[in-house]
Amino acid sequence: MDNNNDERNKTQIIRIDAKNCFVESKSDAFEIGKVHLEFMTYDTSKPEGQRKTNNVHIYIDIPDFLCLAQEALSGMLHARARQQRVFNESKIDKDKDRTPLYQSLGGTSAARLKHINQSRPDGMSISRTVQLILGKKDDFYLFIADSGPGETDSKGLIVPKFGNNPENHVAVSMGWRALNEIMMMTRVHYEAWLASKYVSEIGSAKPQTNYQAKSIQSVQPQQNQSHVPPPQNNGAYGSIGAAVNGEDLKMF
Repeated sequence: MDNNNDERNKTQIIRIDAKNCFVESKSDAFEIGKVHLEFMTYDTSKPEGQRKTNNVHIYIDIPDFLCLAQEALSGMLHARARQQRVFNESKIDKDKDRTPLYQSLGGTSAARLKHINQSRPDGMSISRTVQLILGKKDDFYLFIADSGPGETDSKGLIVPKFGNNPENHVAVSMGWRALNEIMMMTRVHYEAWLASKYVSEIGSAKPQTNYQAKSIQSVQPQQNQSHVPPPQNNGAYGSIGAAVNGEDLKMF
């Protein structure tokens, strides 16, 4: 068995295939707050092991992805797509609306590449972009990922500098149902992962023994604390058993 394929399948959530290409959603970046989408093209005429032709890894912030998923699953995204298509049908080519239905810019800065000893020969950053645009057929989309040279602007955003000639380009055609599938399955897997993380962290907090609890009570003055919330297990994005102080109470 191919160990690499075995490891790949452990993190694969769902894969959507098109002609000689696919996009798959993976769970291996949830821990860093990202959804990982891998786009790939291949050529079956080449020898096995050499068939990959283009490959782009896209990392989308989880809140951003969940908003996109909500738009798709609620039908709002598809309604916007139909409005854009109807508008374009009434326009000549130069006046058509080619605004992506969704777009995300990312990549790796030149400074980061230098730090990990993977600098580009041209010294530039690596830009990775993903966009969702209208397909040629009704209710079809193109999910497009590109990568190539980029520059980091003053806000830290990596701006693509490859124009219409990316170093890697993958465009996966899919219908509205396939798009909903990748959105829904990724969201469900993230929610399951997050619930598991909460349970794991809450379970790792050691409860006090009766002896410890009585000892603490014996040295603390008795007072009415009915308005002070007890320490909480804050779960995945907070500390376990953190005490509530005066500053915290100002938010209530």
